[in-house]
Amino acid sequence: MKTLKELRDIREKASAKLKARNAADKSTIKVQVGMGTCGISSGARDTFMAILEEANNKNIDNLSITQVGCLGNCFEEPVVRLIYPGQKPKIFVNVDVEKAKEIIEEIKS
Repeated sequence: MKTLKELRDIREKASAKLKARNAADKSTIKVQVGMGTCGISSGARDTFMAILEEANNKNIDNLSITQVGCLGNCFEEPVVRLIYPGQKPKIFVNVDVEKAKEIIEEIKS
């Protein structure tokens, strides 16, 4: 049985991890991970979690990281779409955990 303080600590940690998923304003960079059936079966969940963790580790706070449906490139899953404000989207394909970390590094630089 956990104490009320332990439960509050767990909630605060979870809220901090989810902060990147909820950020949104005009200067926010959007990171969308295709999580259709094809994406999930190709490892998109691991990709999504790697992006989320890396963004949290690097304290990047101007990101909105979300799951979206199929992005239409089923044969190249996992697919990540990166949208900088006022620019055309960038599409990354076959994004594994290592490539996900590279994407976050690109955003940070």
